[in-house]
Amino acid sequence: MKPECVTIAYPMAGDSLGGSHHSLLGLLKGLDPALYYPVIILEKPDGRLAEHFAGFEQRPDPAPPRESFAVGREFSVSKFASTFAGIGRRAALLRDIGSTIVHSNDGRTHATWAFAAKRAGCRLLWHHRADPYAKGLRYLAPLVADQIVAVSNFSLSGMRPSKARQNAQVVFSPFDIDVKADRTIMRQRLLTELGAHEDTIICGYFGSFIDRKRPLEFMDAVAELRAIQNRPVVGVMFGETTYPELETAMRARMQEPDVAGADHIMGYRSPGVDWIAAVDLLLVTAVHEPLGRTLVEAMLVETPVIATDSGGNPEAILAGLGTLVEPDNPAAMARAALDALNNKPALAETTARAKESAKARFSEETHIAKITQIYRDLSPA
Repeated sequence: MKPECVTIAYPMAGDSLGGSHHSLLGLLKGLDPALYYPVIILEKPDGRLAEHFAGFEQRPDPAPPRESFAVGREFSVSKFASTFAGIGRRAALLRDIGSTIVHSNDGRTHATWAFAAKRAGCRLLWHHRADPYAKGLRYLAPLVADQIVAVSNFSLSGMRPSKARQNAQVVFSPFDIDVKADRTIMRQRLLTELGAHEDTIICGYFGSFIDRKRPLEFMDAVAELRAIQNRPVVGVMFGETTYPELETAMRARMQEPDVAGADHIMGYRSPGVDWIAAVDLLLVTAVHEPLGRTLVEAMLVETPVIATDSGGNPEAILAGLGTLVEPDNPAAMARAALDALNNKPALAETTARAKESAKARFSEETHIAKITQIYRDLSPA
């Protein structure tokens, strides 16, 4: 705590590393240290998130759940009620660190820290990065949040009319728009790792293996693409899952004749953008995704994007920047992929436009400026 600064608490849930954590780290690195002092509050003080945010003060959650709430699963009323016992201890921690603002970043932290923030007398910035029909956004946020921010217009679309909805803001997540990756070198590195031929079409999936992101539909799209042309096709899936049943289904799908030997689970790798640069196409099969980071990262390194016309995808992939297809239609995705690959001059123009558009709309500087203004508005005069 620095008396001359506004202290902002950033509570974390679980210990899995996702896009929101990368976005938040970019924000924290860009804050003016003379004005703002971040404190990261962790359920697991020695885990991956602790390492990710190693440059900032960290405190352990004084009331961690016995088992971390799972990302991507509905937060039931009973789970919400189970957080009440920790309100007092969490509020005491917020007072101890001198927090002025609590900036919560996902459904689990909204649920576990909203009332603690209110009891401690903090202003609550509710940063919504999920489904527009999330119960917390629709019913709790309008009552307790001092400011609601969402990553896309889609993310706000389920809110009922209210003053909170009128005042809610859309702030796109921040990206390093100067990121560079050598697509030729990275592609060759990936081909070597896979033992694949030079003319192989490499389709990429990047993200957690959760139902909303449709990893099984990605495998189906790879199978459809294999069926409609003669070049070898592989699907590389970078990510991880906390749901054994979904991974079991994925591995079973990998054994079926139409995809046997084509799909590869690559695990989580950082920096992910290097591997996005390695693939020939990013296939985004997700539905109701608020605004996927990988779409923007692909645009920045000129990897072509074929995405579902769903959620926040159309807010990133504007007309002429990629291809949008019907959700849950692997055959349509495969046809769009083949059309893109068969017209290389047009594809090069598309990816060049996409890069310039992403640089103009998704810079860290723009994000930091908008969030900093919100912090100023929430801070004491």
